[in-house]
Amino acid sequence: MVHLTTTDMSLDWLLAPQLRAFAAAGYDVVGMSAAGPHVPNLAAMGIPHVDVPGFTRSTDPLQDLRAFVQLVRLLRRMRPDILHTHNPKPGILGRIAGRLARVPLVVNTQHGLYAQPTDRWQRRLPVYAAERVAACFSHVELVQNPEDVDTLVHTLRIPARKVRLLGNGIDLDHFDPDRIDPAVRAARRAEWGVADDEAVVGVVGRLVREKGIVEILDAAHRLRTGGHPARIVVVGPADPGKADAVDAGAVRRAADDGVVFAGERTDMPECYAAMDLFLTASWREGFPRSAMEAAAMRLPTVATDIRGNRQVVDDGVTGVLVPVRDPEGLAGGVRALLARRDEWPSIGAAARTRAHTDFDQRTVIERTLAAYRSRS
Repeated sequence: MVHLTTTDMSLDWLLAPQLRAFAAAGYDVVGMSAAGPHVPNLAAMGIPHVDVPGFTRSTDPLQDLRAFVQLVRLLRRMRPDILHTHNPKPGILGRIAGRLARVPLVVNTQHGLYAQPTDRWQRRLPVYAAERVAACFSHVELVQNPEDVDTLVHTLRIPARKVRLLGNGIDLDHFDPDRIDPAVRAARRAEWGVADDEAVVGVVGRLVREKGIVEILDAAHRLRTGGHPARIVVVGPADPGKADAVDAGAVRRAADDGVVFAGERTDMPECYAAMDLFLTASWREGFPRSAMEAAAMRLPTVATDIRGNRQVVDDGVTGVLVPVRDPEGLAGGVRALLARRDEWPSIGAAARTRAHTDFDQRTVIERTLAAYRSRS
């Protein structure tokens, strides 16, 4: 079984629990992507890695063609029984390459269509066309978001028999607030310079515009000048290689304005435990992992009203949905939850219950295994 992604980071950070579960179920699991610093982590888990050097996150058609040729050659040499593709580029190229290499079962996970029905047709047309063509080469389409199921079946006319709702999930034992020592919460807040009377509003994500970081920094300024006792803490790395990377100057100005940039972290349960509220302002999501983690950690959430966030945040129950690309809306959502401080325990409990019901990664693993078995 080969799982194909653009980078080894996705195999390590996003898919590792699934890869280990598939290996435990008796499959010989191989990760395939461009090689990077996460390959040793995969090896430590017992997951071999095959390098596809042509895979990059760029939009260079010639480079993509080279990657496609490499992929076909690799698959023909390896002759896997199952090819499971992820991410947009491997999802398009991989499904086609898998059938050309005569892989018996080609499965694709749709983590979130890169276009939504509300987008302009100039954006929707190329994305929908590419997905419609690539879906002709797969046997099973596992779709994380129910809104995308509707688009694939009714708009793109992909046969319903091959489209299955997968959902998304996390390790609920790992993201369990009851496992975190209160002293750890205090230590993280001290590290971030949080005053005793301040509420920590946590943000998790790369510093790119698509994650709504610019609007969040604007909202943070509005909250600060409005006298609201809230400290915005952003956990996540800079991503200077992306075209929409947030300007370093904007980050410096926000830091001078009181926003804390905690950088990339490996202690996420402890970071969530140090937060009081969670904030996500993404423009586009499939089924956001960080919002699920926040829910599992009993955090009331302010989120933009988009596909993905709507599946995680129950508006008015586990958090608040606000308009996308609207700094004042974000600030207003935070103000609304700050005013309901006495309700945070009940809101957080509802979020944790929702996580147990809908965001358990074991359900995702079992649905995927069922897809493999259905074609055996």
